[in-house]
Amino acid sequence: MMAKKTRFRQNNAPVSASGKLSHYDSAGRAMMVDVSGKEATRRDAEASAFVEMSAEVLRALPRNPKGNPLEVARFAGISAAKRTSELIPMCHPLPLSFIDVTTEVCENGVKVHSRAATTAQTGVEMEALMATTVAALTVYDMCKALDKSISIREIVLLSKSGGKSGDFRRKGPVGRSRK
Repeated sequence: MMAKKTRFRQNNAPVSASGKLSHYDSAGRAMMVDVSGKEATRRDAEASAFVEMSAEVLRALPRNPKGNPLEVARFAGISAAKRTSELIPMCHPLPLSFIDVTTEVCENGVKVHSRAATTAQTGVEMEALMATTVAALTVYDMCKALDKSISIREIVLLSKSGGKSGDFRRKGPVGRSRK
């Protein structure tokens, strides 16, 4: 059976300020954006996620036989940010000048937060999101033996600065965490 060739249609899709999605050419084929004509500037981004888990799992965090899940998650997130372009096909490899991942135990789970920075021709939103996502997945992996119903929620870009599109800051509260 022959596979049907599908083309990306931009009708009713979210678009950039220029009126088109940036990772598609005029024929609808996916492409890496050419940033060679852009000036390298300081770029920053922050992202967060929430790993919802039971009180029982939260109490067990310090006694995890695999090690401290939150510290392992921090290292995993930092490592993941450095490899973002290997996993996201159209993402540019960036020289990260800073990446940090923090975790905070809350009443009903763990809040994960990441910050990334570079001086480059394109932004670090994907690196911040990748760091947060992989850190959250690592918390799940390290705790799943106790409860497979752990949920990862609200993976979001909180802010970004620098670049042609300008600054972005998410409005309103994010997450379901309660201290």
